[in-house]
Order: sequence, then structure tokens, then C-alpha cells
Amino acid sequence: MVRCSCVLLRKYGNFIDNLILFTRGGSGGMGYPRLGGEGGKGGDVWVVAHNKMTLKQLKDKYPQKRFVAGEGANSRVSALKGSKGKDCEIPVPVGISVTDENGKIIGELNKEKDRLLVAEGGLGGKLLTNFLPLKGQKRVIHLDLKLMADIGLVGFPNAGKSSLLSQISHAKPAIADYAFTTLKPELGKIMYNDFKQISVADLPGLIEGAHMNKGMGHKFLKHIERTRQLLFVVDISGFQLSSQTQYRTAFETIILLTKELELYKEELQTKPALLAVNKMDLPDAQDKFRVLMNQLQNPKDFLHVFEKNMIPERTIEFQHIIPISAITREGIDELKNCIRKSLDEHANWENDAYHKKQLLNLQISNTVSYSETPSKNTVTSPRMDN
Repeated sequence: MVRCSCVLLRKYGNFIDNLILFTRGGSGGMGYPRLGGEGGKGGDVWVVAHNKMTLKQLKDKYPQKRFVAGEGANSRVSALKGSKGKDCEIPVPVGISVTDENGKIIGELNKEKDRLLVAEGGLGGKLLTNFLPLKGQKRVIHLDLKLMADIGLVGFPNAGKSSLLSQISHAKPAIADYAFTTLKPELGKIMYNDFKQISVADLPGLIEGAHMNKGMGHKFLKHIERTRQLLFVVDISGFQLSSQTQYRTAFETIILLTKELELYKEELQTKPALLAVNKMDLPDAQDKFRVLMNQLQNPKDFLHVFEKNMIPERTIEFQHIIPISAITREGIDELKNCIRKSLDEHANWENDAYHKKQLLNLQISNTVSYSETPSKNTVTSPRMDN
């Protein structure tokens, strides 16, 4: 058994995961018509990723949210070629997606020091522009943060995700007996005795209709995209959001969670997934768990209870199913071991797939080379006419 200790990764206060900024490239410098001199190009505006940056820090440091690059220098007798204007850099956290005001994706920054040009400086005045400078590009950009974690907790409200996170890490999420305990992302980190670290994200609870932005909707679902694997957390007793909504069994909860992921983005269903069945300390939990396992092993036999539009195109196959109790700690150590095992197995699979692809590309490259290069030993016979 793998022993592990846990430490806090990060706890967000006043969490911000999106921001709108005004950017403008610098204007070019004036040309010098009499001597054919060119003005300097205006500075550019860049978005640059930093590991220790947050959107809240960016907002606090630049409350006006305006970023304008420097102007290019004018051409003059002592310097016919004007110097370029000073670039402007916007520091952002890693994991940022940048879009323009029309929703078109400009690019993403997924690692430290990634850079993205968002507003280009104007050209300096020259013969082509009648020596008049051009203004820099104006752009309103949207910064959208998607948390990057190894494991993303997926579950309806009150499934016990916050309690589970507090058991597998030293994160201290708010825990209370009401539907939306988690209103902002919470990150924890599991550290194993061989110094292996696994980050876990507890994200706001889904409800039916989340793909249509109900409840926390897209605010939750977008963060799942960056997690490597999913950990479904369900209450063995089922779930009911309120007295006005329908009660769902644990099996129905899993099917509906799967459908919400599918409707938001089908690729989410291809992520490796584990299932933690929580609250196994409750009465009759063992009997309900046996029923649930039978339903998961033969899902098609039980889908008739759903309306057709609620049935996912494909059901998720869980790599591990672990009964747990976040209150009594039953199954918590096994869950940690399964998380570690699943991530290691998938990493090995990715490495094998990468090497096989590289080998295949090499074989194709060699085949093309041989087919295109005539052999030095080939002898061309003279044509024999009859």
C-alpha cells in the first residue's frame, strides 16, 4: 500500500476566472519625406504567462484594464530609421485562453513564459504610406482561465466533493448542508511518500441543464477541459436538488452527469474516469451499492427509466469504482492509491502511443526516401529495336 501525506496547493479568495481588457498597439513614427527616412514601427501588446500570477492580481494592479504600447520614433536627420516603440506585456496566469470581442480564439497560454500577440503596432511612415504613420491595432480581449489539474471532481451538489477534498488533501473548502457548497474552484494536492504530487480540483456542483448554463453551468464545465482525468463523486442514496425537483438514484445521477458532459463537449467523455461512491456509512448503503454495481455492469437493462433525450450516446467506463465515506474515511486510502495507479497507467499508455507514432513516422519517411531515390546499382538497358 502506498502511504502518502497531503499538502495544500492553493486556496482562492475572491476567485476570478475571466477578465475583459482593452489593448492597443502603438502608433508608428513619422517618416522623413525629403531624405526618404522611415518612422519606427509602433510597439506591440503581448499576453505573457506566469506561474505565480492570478487574474485577481492583474485586475488589482491594473484597475483601468487598459494596455497601450509605445509609439514608434520619428525619422530624423540623425536617425533616418526611427526606432520601434516599446512593447507592452500583460502578465497572466498559466492556463489562459484569449478570445477577441467576437468570441474568436486568438490563442492559449499553457506553460510558463508562453507569449501571444494580441494587438500589433502600426507601421512607421515611409514611401508606401506617403511617409505618414499608421495607428496601432485596437482590440478588446477576453481572458478566460481554465484550471489545470490532474484530477477534476465531478458530481451534483451535496455529493460530498468538498468533504472528500478535505480528506485527501489539507485544503479547507467550505462544507455545509446546502446545495451549492462550492461556489468557486478549490485546489488541493496529494503528496506521496516518493514525492509524487497529484493536484485535485473541486469545482462547483453541476445540476441538470448545466450544459445550457443553468446553475454554475459553463463556469464549472470549462474547468473540466484542462483536467487529465475525472473523478465522479456520487451519493449512494441518490440526489434531489429541492422538493420541486425529481429525486435521482445513484445510477441515474451517473447517467445524467455523463449526459451533461456530452452535451457541453463530447471530448470530455474520452477522458479516463474513476468513480467514488460516497456516504457508505449510511444505513442500507451496502445493499444499495450492490444494486448500483449491477446497474453499472448492465447499463442497457436500466436505461428504459430515462427519457430518450437524457440518455448519453456512450456510457463512461470507469477504470476504478471505490466505495468510500468522507466522514469515516472508509476507502480513502484505496481511493488515493487508485488515483495514483490510474494516472501512472495512462502516462505509460501516452508514452507508448507517442513512441509508436514516432516509429511509424520514421518508417514512412524511410519508405518515401527509398521509393524516390534510384539505386546506384540499377543498370538501364539500351533499347533493342526489332
